[in-house]
Amino acid sequence: MTALCCAGYRVLLICKLGLSCMFVQQSLSSLDLSESVFFVRMLLLAGPSVYSESRLGALRKQVQTLVPQITSLDAIFIHLVLTPSADAEHTLTNDKDVYKKTLESILEYGDDDARPEMRQACGSAAKNGVYVLPRPGSISPWSSKATDIARMCHLGDYVQRLERGVYFQATLSKGYSLSEDDWKYISHLLHDRMTQVLQPNPPVESDVVFASQPRPLRTIPLSNLLSNEAKRALQEANVTLGLALTEDEIDYLINAYVSGPDAIGRDPTDAELFMFAQVNSEHCRHKIFNANWTIDGVQQEKSLFDMIRNTERGIQGKHTISAYSDNAAVFEGYEAPRFAPGPGSVYTSAKEHTPILIKVETHNHPTAVSPFPGAATGSGGEIRDEGAVGRGSKPKAGLAGFTVSNLLIPDYLRPWETDFGKPAHIASSLDIMIEGPLGAAAFNNEFGRPALAGKYRIFLRIDDILFHLQVISAPFQKPFPFRKQRGMFEGTISQL
Repeated sequence: MTALCCAGYRVLLICKLGLSCMFVQQSLSSLDLSESVFFVRMLLLAGPSVYSESRLGALRKQVQTLVPQITSLDAIFIHLVLTPSADAEHTLTNDKDVYKKTLESILEYGDDDARPEMRQACGSAAKNGVYVLPRPGSISPWSSKATDIARMCHLGDYVQRLERGVYFQATLSKGYSLSEDDWKYISHLLHDRMTQVLQPNPPVESDVVFASQPRPLRTIPLSNLLSNEAKRALQEANVTLGLALTEDEIDYLINAYVSGPDAIGRDPTDAELFMFAQVNSEHCRHKIFNANWTIDGVQQEKSLFDMIRNTERGIQGKHTISAYSDNAAVFEGYEAPRFAPGPGSVYTSAKEHTPILIKVETHNHPTAVSPFPGAATGSGGEIRDEGAVGRGSKPKAGLAGFTVSNLLIPDYLRPWETDFGKPAHIASSLDIMIEGPLGAAAFNNEFGRPALAGKYRIFLRIDDILFHLQVISAPFQKPFPFRKQRGMFEGTISQL
């Protein structure tokens, strides 16, 4: 990777299938090159169609509802090929070179029903076109997989990274042109605002790769302060760094670094505080689920987590090998045939005792904000946890379930449905039910753990809430997606 030292640079944009090449000048005067490093060259290749004709038709209908002047809408993938050197770029633009042909074969997939004009417009700042790209500094899941495939196909010396975006082009009524406000009005239909950005100009390297120099380690001055002053300083750092430490955690740190009998006697670094905050977060410690709680002035005997564990305790551990002590639970299985390599690496079938492991995970907030990737990574977390149980665990199959509010399907409202609105930062129930199951199934199937089945339920509760001395009805609309899976162990195990 080479840092740019000139006042400007050229990015080579080429379109697939032998279409014309163009050079785009980009000024670097506004960029701080001391803080960033960029690749020398980036190729932009037009790819196949993004949507099937039926899905594109449905999208057009949604867009036309908001902006009727749009008579048609098309979309193609664009592939961004980041090369490590000018020689690598030359190789990948040589029509006779085997490495270019290899790259083209990798990037040929799906159906290609796009109009020829789409490819001609690709790479330019089209008046009625827009580009959707991963957020700067991020790497999409597609990029990780495609880059690995390129390296396995002997392109490691020529391809530093593959990334993918989308190019949309609109056809409009005569005399109308799309404004920036028009694009913003329909942007939620074209991209995922959590993981992508929408821009009118073709991407350049700085839109895709932004490699900042590591920031220096910082310390929070505490050791030379009195205990009360050190606590105030740590409370300020808690807010500034966004650590979300509780008061008792702050007291613990003051005791550990400043005032305790075995105090470390030095200032903590920001890295140490970040690690402490993450390890002791709600996600890791389940502090709320393990806390004591009171209803109508009566302290309850069991915490929320105790109530969850109570089911297993009720059967007195029967048929349970491991519960609440590993990444997934294990219970007694049965004898079943297993097809696996035997002596001499010959596959044979033999009956073995097969304990069963099971894992359930919710991914509520990510799925609510961004349904497809949120549900996908929920399934990915299960696969990770299930494969990390004891020794020899294997993920086998998955399920996906969703509980959402009223779907409010356009032109198909049900008598019991009322549109109460929704928080602006979450997707609609309909979007969750369209994209979420696809995301969960995609991640499962891509990792060889099929998504066999699932469940779906609508739940909407109306609560009367006292608000500014007026009783109003507020809907409970928290989506509740969950993933469930089943796996097995090789051989015989006992308590983990």
